[in-house]
Amino acid sequence: QLQLVESGGGLVQPGGSLRLSCAASGFPLDYYAIGWFRQAPGKEREGALCISSNDGSTYYADTVKGRFTISRDNASNTVYLQMSSLKPDDTAVYYCAADPSIVIMSRTPGNIRYWGQGTQVTVKS
Repeated sequence: QLQLVESGGGLVQPGGSLRLSCAASGFPLDYYAIGWFRQAPGKEREGALCISSNDGSTYYADTVKGRFTISRDNASNTVYLQMSSLKPDDTAVYYCAADPSIVIMSRTPGNIRYWGQGTQVTVKS
């Protein structure tokens, strides 16, 4: 069974850091386009950052560029999201996603094949 399981969410103060993990089972992550999406209350789900399936290039939304980093550990079949300089606007449910495309952020969320269950990140004083 193909599955993505996120962990590492929580409450953090503005300016703080947090690392999310996404463990995949049932398929090798390095053959898929992978990424992190987020959904704030009352807003649509949006792509934050991703790794392409063909050459490992990374792509970042302007809102997270310079603050968030995505990485992948093929040995453990896990993808990470390192977040720093967090802002209250980063508060959202964060979802790990995988898709047999090249750049997952080029796909609309409704067309992405695999999703994790999501993990809440709250940034406030």
